[in-house]
Amino acid sequence: MTPSTTVRSPLRLYGRDGELASLETLLARLRAGRGGALVLTAPPGLGRSALLRHAMDSYREGPVLYAAAAPAEQLLPHSGLHQLLSSAPDPLPAPPSATAPPSATADVLRPGLAPTALALLDLLRTLGARRPLLVCVDDAHAWDRDSRAALGFAARRLTPGLKVAVLVTVLAPVARHPAGGQDAFGGLPALRLGPLDDHASATLLDRLTDGRADPAVREELCREAAGNPRILTGAAERLTPDQLAGRAPLPRPLPGAESVLEAYAALLDALPDDTRLLLLFAAAAQEHEPHGTGADAVLLLRAGQAAGLDPGCLEPAERAGAVHDDGVRVRFTHPLLRTALLRRTPLARRRAVHHLLAGLLDGPHRTLPRLVQRACAAHRYDPALAEALARAATAPRPHADRAVALARSALLSCDDALRGARFAAAAEHAWLGGDPGRARDLLAQVRVVPAPGHVHYVRGLLALRDGPVADAREALLTAAALLAPHDAGRTVDALLGAADAAWAMGDAPAFLDAMGRIPLPLPRPDPALEAYRAGMCAVLGGRGEQGRALLRGCLPPAAGGDAPAGGDTPTSSHAPAGGDAPAALLRTGVAALVLGEIEAACRAGARALAAVRAHGPESLLPQALEHLAYGELRAGRHARARVHASEGLRAAHRLGQRNKAAHLRAVLALVASVEGGAAAAAEHAEAAAADAGPHGLAQAATLATWAVARADLAEGRPAEAAARLFPLVRPGPLRGHFAARMPAVPCLVEAAVLAGRAAEAAAAVEEFERWTAATADPQAPAQLARCRALLAPPHETAARYQEALAHHARAGGGFEGARTQLLYGQWLRRQRRTREARGPLRDALVAFERCGARVWAGRAAGELRAAGEAVAGDAGTGPLARLTPQQQRIARCVAQGATNREVALRLSVSPRTVDHHLRNVFAVLGVRSRIELARLLDRDEKNPL
Repeated sequence: MTPSTTVRSPLRLYGRDGELASLETLLARLRAGRGGALVLTAPPGLGRSALLRHAMDSYREGPVLYAAAAPAEQLLPHSGLHQLLSSAPDPLPAPPSATAPPSATADVLRPGLAPTALALLDLLRTLGARRPLLVCVDDAHAWDRDSRAALGFAARRLTPGLKVAVLVTVLAPVARHPAGGQDAFGGLPALRLGPLDDHASATLLDRLTDGRADPAVREELCREAAGNPRILTGAAERLTPDQLAGRAPLPRPLPGAESVLEAYAALLDALPDDTRLLLLFAAAAQEHEPHGTGADAVLLLRAGQAAGLDPGCLEPAERAGAVHDDGVRVRFTHPLLRTALLRRTPLARRRAVHHLLAGLLDGPHRTLPRLVQRACAAHRYDPALAEALARAATAPRPHADRAVALARSALLSCDDALRGARFAAAAEHAWLGGDPGRARDLLAQVRVVPAPGHVHYVRGLLALRDGPVADAREALLTAAALLAPHDAGRTVDALLGAADAAWAMGDAPAFLDAMGRIPLPLPRPDPALEAYRAGMCAVLGGRGEQGRALLRGCLPPAAGGDAPAGGDTPTSSHAPAGGDAPAALLRTGVAALVLGEIEAACRAGARALAAVRAHGPESLLPQALEHLAYGELRAGRHARARVHASEGLRAAHRLGQRNKAAHLRAVLALVASVEGGAAAAAEHAEAAAADAGPHGLAQAATLATWAVARADLAEGRPAEAAARLFPLVRPGPLRGHFAARMPAVPCLVEAAVLAGRAAEAAAAVEEFERWTAATADPQAPAQLARCRALLAPPHETAARYQEALAHHARAGGGFEGARTQLLYGQWLRRQRRTREARGPLRDALVAFERCGARVWAGRAAGELRAAGEAVAGDAGTGPLARLTPQQQRIARCVAQGATNREVALRLSVSPRTVDHHLRNVFAVLGVRSRIELARLLDRDEKNPL
């Protein structure tokens, strides 16, 4: 180990912000002349050495002493410690006197080691007295025991005044228990590295491959690597271009992972033979289990008894942190442990284990698991066993189980065509079961299939949820054409999926084209589906009255009305037909939204969600939650919409459905425009746009833009809101989604009038009037009356507002009614009818507070103050308490950066009035500029007392 002053280019480490901050804290202490220590622990391949090198690269204020473990065959007694001591830049000082003051936390050192450990401590003190010293020891777990003990002894005695920092990396156990090499450093600050998250893994892989990896391949690589950067690096270096592009299947295990898997396997070497055998049973048992669920504890107990193992032989693995046994399932604490164990075990031994497990899986309810284990034990192609697996996969079972059975059946099939067909069927079940990565992996293994339409069908469904929807539409139309001669059911489903893609794109002609291709009569009689197809085609084809009559046939009794609205058309799941099937219920919800029957849409969405949770498929969960959340949003139940949309977003991320995540983000942006304000709405809208743009999701983009514009209105920025909304509503290349335009018109009219662009909104109101005449949406008549009030001459305005409020009283909907009260009160105040304005403004404030519309409530409170009425909660001791209500509003707006003209637009006064009040504000508060005013109000908000 020698002093290091070499300047290196810093490494870029993804997903390690917290760890890098901890390292910087240690180095900052050292630069300030204070000592310290930090132990970096991590399982193999997670970047201990990379972080150590980063610390060395970042520290240039003094010498850096570095030592790494020597190969095992070169280790001698005290070799690690001798390497450290002999590398010092000065001769080793004499051992300190035996009368040195003992430490308060004295270590018990092996006889003969204490003088050397004290010598090391004295050396560090001597070097640190000159210049701050950084000591870096990599892989200290591989040092001899005495060297580790001495280093730990010295590191624990680095007092704050000692200018020495020690950074040590050791191999961590996979779970929570300490392992060899870490024992010597007990009591020192430790930082355990975890796997990279999905975003960091994907970013690293993009950097390693220059972005050449297909998105599906990237997702699968990240899942297989389990957040291990060394595995990702090795795979990126050794995969072929065809494998990275998805044209060839990925090898298993991933190339380049050998060293990491060997290190994981070595963690199990210290366990007893019986324990390792039982772990092998657990690893093999997971072949017939869904991914990540672990192995059946009862099956493992029976396997251990059959192999003559001690019942408690799993306990050493639990103590070592290799597995977790909750009494029902036995799970490996890290997926790479299982992979490493299977890789190291000879094939013949693995087959013997599978054969034993197959014999233990008795009973008719275990037919499929038994066949899977038999398939794993098979030596060669076995057509009879393959056929048995395929038959077992037709029984009603979870989609994940059926995918496993069909994949094994394909591997045992010697006929290439049959093999491809079974891989395609397995991929479909993997997708339905919520595992799109596995589905893509299975599709990559298809070479020859008798009906290639099945492969296009699954690829289209995958792209519909996580890819450009234009590509999904073309794939599904191709699949429908190929499937038509021999698979009528999937043909219909493919065409419904193509219509879904066109709907998401905002392409009404393409939607009509896909719907028009559905063959009639349907292969399975389904009057509701036929009515849905004909009704949607009629509505979008300009035959509104006929279409609405047909769509009413899709709804349960006691529903009616219409209007194109938001929402998303459902993808069928190739499930049995029936009104209670999730896909049928989702279509019912869409029909209800198109009709304007908002409550019926919510009921259908709730039933669809219950059906998916009870019976699956898992792939429809984000969509069911999205439909329900959007319906609740339209009904004005924003808190419930937020809860369901948040759950749907988590499900979409878990299931790899980025398109659904974008739609759900747009719904959350709309909720935030009511509850959370512009910053929250913008955050969700930006997240929605990140995929909405590249994937062509016009509906999600329209809803997100509407949300940001509504948030602008809430915070008094009508000009910005109008600029966002005009391109969505009026004709032109940027026109918004056909189903979301009309619901956004009331916001456009409000923004246009407040921004001085009322004349431009007249055409939109005429179209909204025609829409209102056709829809059953209970809020539409009130919103139309409000729009007319905003555009009406002064002598008609009050009557129009009263008409709108009467409609609100009949329809309910607290938020929309409060918006009308706010605008009415604002107009009255502008007309200098201040006393009359207080009533509507007071009602608006209470209604906004009741429905959780915090920012809107603030706007109503400001108007109420301007009308001369104190608002509960106003500050009584801060600087604003000395201002009039109107001065307070102007001061707040100016502090936010608004110009006099912008403030005038927000408050419905003239710029001259704003200038007059602002001069008085400056005089009362004793400030001389807008910057000083902003600072004063900022200090007041941070220190209200």
